[in-house]
Amino acid sequence: MARFAMFEGLVFDEHGRPVSTGYVGSDACYIVDDEGFLRHIDAADIDRQVLRFFKDQVLANKDIAIRSMLQLLGKDDIFTKTALEFQLAHMDENVDQMLPPEAKDVLRSLGFRIIIDVQGNLLDIESPDITDLEGLPGFDDFGDL
Repeated sequence: MARFAMFEGLVFDEHGRPVSTGYVGSDACYIVDDEGFLRHIDAADIDRQVLRFFKDQVLANKDIAIRSMLQLLGKDDIFTKTALEFQLAHMDENVDQMLPPEAKDVLRSLGFRIIIDVQGNLLDIESPDITDLEGLPGFDDFGDL
């Protein structure tokens, strides 16, 4: 169970309607409208599915991802590289953390959407292909990869 819905504002149902968030006790939930019946789905379950998807995408390009992160951090030592590799390997375990509002705003402005069904199964993640990082916050002087 999660205390926060990590991707609040970025989750939509299969009909394109935004999914709201709420709590059952102290546990965060995504609330899906199932023809008038409001289904409360544990946020940790959905967040974990999304993080697993991200993990698979990043690990498919692990060398580029690690090199890019080292470049962003301005470090190129074995300890930082090992720490980043560990973080990537355990990325899907970071449930119950808040995504910074600025990150959500950037994702939303790029058209990022998480699509789930009424049972809380991840159906799709809509994310535009980003080929030009120039002008995106944090990527101004990224350089060549």
